[in-house]
Amino acid sequence: MPRGFPIFAPILAILFVLSTCVFTVAESELAIRTQFREIRGTGYGPGLHFKFPIDTIIKFERRVVSQSFQGETFLTSENRGLVVDYYVKWRIRDPARYFRTFGENEGAAAQRLSDIVKDGIKNAVAQRTLQEIVSAERTAFTGDMYGRASKTVENLGLELVDVRVQRIDLPEDVASRVYASMQQSFDRLARQLRGEGEKDALRIRAEADRKRTEIIANASRDALKIRGEADSRAASVYSAAYGRNPEFYSFYRSIQAYKNSLGKEGDIMVVSPDSEFFRYLRSPTGGANR
Repeated sequence: MPRGFPIFAPILAILFVLSTCVFTVAESELAIRTQFREIRGTGYGPGLHFKFPIDTIIKFERRVVSQSFQGETFLTSENRGLVVDYYVKWRIRDPARYFRTFGENEGAAAQRLSDIVKDGIKNAVAQRTLQEIVSAERTAFTGDMYGRASKTVENLGLELVDVRVQRIDLPEDVASRVYASMQQSFDRLARQLRGEGEKDALRIRAEADRKRTEIIANASRDALKIRGEADSRAASVYSAAYGRNPEFYSFYRSIQAYKNSLGKEGDIMVVSPDSEFFRYLRSPTGGANR
């Protein structure tokens, strides 16, 4: 026997006894102390704690657990099938009650919670038509179910953190019929909108044509009126000018007539040489050979 063994043996025994009388709890854990499967202590926070050597420490996950469920089928109030994808977030709230209900079987707890949530979604879907489910917001769709399920799982020592519907779809055979019906509905709506658009277009064009005709008629009327007034003023001016110097006025008008009538290529005039038209060409004074 080694010389130092009698000294270290009691120390080792004491350390062994101490190791069976203490335990630690991490931040991410919940713990209960049992004795022969009977709960003797709960509510242990993170850190070092003491126990009796015959006690057993059972630890559970404190953090939130997430579960996803894909392709679950539910029936609406119209007996139409819906394929729903959703997920559930939960955690242990009361470890003692959880232990009494499920023991250390986390899978049983997850299955029980899944059944409760699935029943809630089933009831929510069964109370609504397909149109109501599609048009409603998903939070409103899961709101009532979430409240009832939360109260139920509290009795199991659990806390339901969140339930969210990720996808709502129709079975393939039903989806094809619904999509065909939706396409027909949209085509009918498109034809109706096109008809209303063409009707409005015809009305707008007719109104524009009427206004155009009215504007042109008013413009023509105003133009004739202005021309008439101008011609009247011009005649008055010509008359006044003629009255003041008839000879000069006659000469000026003859010069304008010569300018507009003579010297143009291709023009032919049949006029007698002694016509009154040429009197200012025969004589600058216009008085010769009258």
